Amino acid sequence: MRRWTSVFSRMPIKIKLTLGSAVLLALLFAGYNALQYLIMEKWIINREKDAAHRSMNGILNYFLERESGFTADELPDIRHYLEKVNRDDQRIRIIDASGVPILTVTDQLSETWLEPVSSAHEQLAIARDNEHSALILRSPLTIFEFEGTVEIVKSMDEFEELTAAISKVMYLFAIAAVGLSVLVGWLLSWRLLKPLQAMALTLRGVRDKGLQERMVPASNGDEIATLMHLFNEMMDKVEESFRQQSRFVEDASHELRTPIAIIEGHLGLLQRWGKENPEVLEESLEASQQEFARLKGLVQELLALSRAEKMTLVQDSAPMRPKDEIQAIVKRVALIFPAFKLLTDLEAVSNARLAMSGAHLEQILLIVLDNAVKYSYRSNEILIGADLRDDRVHIHVTDYGIGIPAKDLPLVTNRFYRVDKARSRELGGNGLGLAIAMRLVERYQGTLAIRSQESVGTTVTIILPLLPNDA
Repeated sequence: MRRWTSVFSRMPIKIKLTLGSAVLLALLFAGYNALQYLIMEKWIINREKDAAHRSMNGILNYFLERESGFTADELPDIRHYLEKVNRDDQRIRIIDASGVPILTVTDQLSETWLEPVSSAHEQLAIARDNEHSALILRSPLTIFEFEGTVEIVKSMDEFEELTAAISKVMYLFAIAAVGLSVLVGWLLSWRLLKPLQAMALTLRGVRDKGLQERMVPASNGDEIATLMHLFNEMMDKVEESFRQQSRFVEDASHELRTPIAIIEGHLGLLQRWGKENPEVLEESLEASQQEFARLKGLVQELLALSRAEKMTLVQDSAPMRPKDEIQAIVKRVALIFPAFKLLTDLEAVSNARLAMSGAHLEQILLIVLDNAVKYSYRSNEILIGADLRDDRVHIHVTDYGIGIPAKDLPLVTNRFYRVDKARSRELGGNGLGLAIAMRLVERYQGTLAIRSQESVGTTVTIILPLLPNDA
């Protein structure tokens, strides 16, 4: 048994489904046919038994009413009556107490088949030999001095032939049903496994040709089609993830290559002849130190971005009042940039609460405020406001600086993207700040929106879900 189980477990799914459906359909068909056959057989036999009993009752009543003595004068009338009530393929015998037939009426049934037997009580049986079968009903008959038995023998040969024919037809239908069930099972398994085979083929294509391979889902909208759509969506995300990863590696390599090349150049300069020249030595050391600081800042921002992308939220964080937190952050930023006026308008969120880490909100605002300060050449005023809309807190940071070109606006949250690379490098930017802020906001089911116009200014809106009052 274990061996067959092991063999079955190693079979392909198509064969398993085909065999399983074929066996199930065959068993159901065989069970139905067997039940139908037994019911039909029992019904026919009971019908013949009832007919024999009716005939026996009629014959006994006839003899009792006539008070027959079975004399030679009475036998012709009795024979005439028995021939009249006799049925096709049936024999009626009157047997005396010693078991000798005194009168026999038959219709196409041998008189010699089955020995006459006298019975003291009613008997009902089915007799069979190699060629024939018959239903036998014997009932005792006592009239005055006569004691004997009335025997009715009904041939069951036609019934046997009918059941044999029905059995043969059932066998043929059973074989046809097994063949049909195998065909249906194969078609069913082929239909069910076709999408999986297509998925396997697509995965092989992904392995051999790249992530651009996709499935062609069916248009019927069933579960398999839904699975295909989900597979394609997953592959889209995987492809986009690999594409972003590739861009990230390329951008990070580019950003790291510049300071490393500068440091390498100054070290080579010192190695050749700068050690003997104090001015060259001082200049090279200062430049190298600046590039090391830039490298350190870049690495820190990369780590911050990685943490933001992998961060999991703590669901039981204590509620935070955004007004108080923003005011505290603005005070600290004002000490760093004393030349700027940081104006706040936060009354609309006085009673609002956020389920957010204060450190993360500070990190987001510091990134946005730092960009606002860097690019505010036209005015030294920066407005920090907040309001409530649709159960969300909207925090606005508006500067009146150089603005962002419309073509660059959708790209500024990408990693390492800078509108003006030369000017951004002069100001110390690596193009990671807004990417970090975007990831942090998204981790709290929020969004980051940017509106800007060149030479007018930029407004960055941080949208975060509001904590319900009953939370």
